[in-house]
Amino acid sequence: MKTHHVVTNKFVTTWLFPEETVLRITRVYTKSGDGGETSLVDGSRVSKADPRVAAYGDVDELNSLLGIARVGLADQQLNDALGKIQNELFIVGADLASPLEIQVPRVEEGHVAEMERLIDLLLEEMEPLREFILPGGTRLGATLHLARAVARRAERSVIALAAGSGINKHALIYLNRLSDLLFVMARVANKRSGAKEESANFSERWKKDKGTGGQGDKETRG
Repeated sequence: MKTHHVVTNKFVTTWLFPEETVLRITRVYTKSGDGGETSLVDGSRVSKADPRVAAYGDVDELNSLLGIARVGLADQQLNDALGKIQNELFIVGADLASPLEIQVPRVEEGHVAEMERLIDLLLEEMEPLREFILPGGTRLGATLHLARAVARRAERSVIALAAGSGINKHALIYLNRLSDLLFVMARVANKRSGAKEESANFSERWKKDKGTGGQGDKETRG
């Protein structure tokens, strides 16, 4: 059995491989990161500005935001789904924090397929979109829209990491699909609460501007 000690998100943890994976939180502060560096799962020290740290840091932020979304959430289906995603994001974080030669829990194709099934199920409730919508609606809906944007940022961070390091492609695909799921969940949450979607008007204004040669309404031109 191989043991790795690593500092992740300010916690000292112990990973045991390959027979089992155990997380032990032994101390909250270590002072080892006071100089701007942190440890990866393989024990190597990197800058906290390293693309790998940025990637799993964005995933951690996303997980925390989903925790906010779940506060007081009475919709059991959405609450259960978000709780499952939160647990899976720990797998995503461990995956991104670990070079490919290190044995850790990894994102698999099945995780993505399960999200796709949930997206298809939830979309059965919704009318097709004919226009972009403004993020908002209920507090839950707005929070899920924000989470969708953070998921996109996490995806971009993983792409930046992949430019210089090997990654598990399923981790990247997971984040891409997750942003889609969160968008759908935001729409569903608003509909179930009776909140009306507000369409963005920029396409309408663009068509109007196009019809006036890009000059807009005469009344609004100085």
